[in-house]
Amino acid sequence: MKKSNTPGRRPIFISGIGTGIGKTLIAAIITSALEGAYWKPVQAGTETETDSAWIKRMLKNTCPVLPELYLLKMAASPHIAMQKEHITISLEAIQQQFATYDTLYKTPIIIEGAGGLYAPLNQKQFSIDLAKKMNARVILVSSNYLGSINHSLMTARVCKEKRLDVIGWVFNNNYLHYEAEIAQWSGYPVIAKIPFTKKITPAFIQKQAVGIREKLINLL
Repeated sequence: MKKSNTPGRRPIFISGIGTGIGKTLIAAIITSALEGAYWKPVQAGTETETDSAWIKRMLKNTCPVLPELYLLKMAASPHIAMQKEHITISLEAIQQQFATYDTLYKTPIIIEGAGGLYAPLNQKQFSIDLAKKMNARVILVSSNYLGSINHSLMTARVCKEKRLDVIGWVFNNNYLHYEAEIAQWSGYPVIAKIPFTKKITPAFIQKQAVGIREKLINLL
């Protein structure tokens, strides 16, 4: 698949090897590094702070944070939450909304997916189908824990089978230095290794963004 020389013309899709592995943190860092716009089209769970609200607070309004297309109250898989709220999630509608945003913003649009690649968005389609439909370039997030090698390599295999255009890995919370092996076995390069921090702050995000900016731009 041919890569664009203008990153803003194709979205960058942030996905990962599972749920709760730090995709939102990594999305904040990537958005800041590229001075892009953040968008999470499907948000399930609004009782606490939404991912978009957290990103806006962490980036201090330095980058546009685009409103969700589907904002579901129930903290559950989107395909379950939408049924409870009598809503149908449409990949075509997400694609159309992206086209509108892409016209308005001439910077890269960073899309955070819901859950892992096979998180169901409706009864027939998954997060991976959205990435594919939007011709997105994909950044995979892996959080180092016991079992993450297996989950990472299975995710990489699915990406290859579906012919996704994967930019590379961002590893969150260094543990036992699995990064080199995962990169070698998957064939996808390491974009960055984000260290563990007890408290995530805007300063921490900005520091990580500056540190990965050059390598990330070179891979786009």
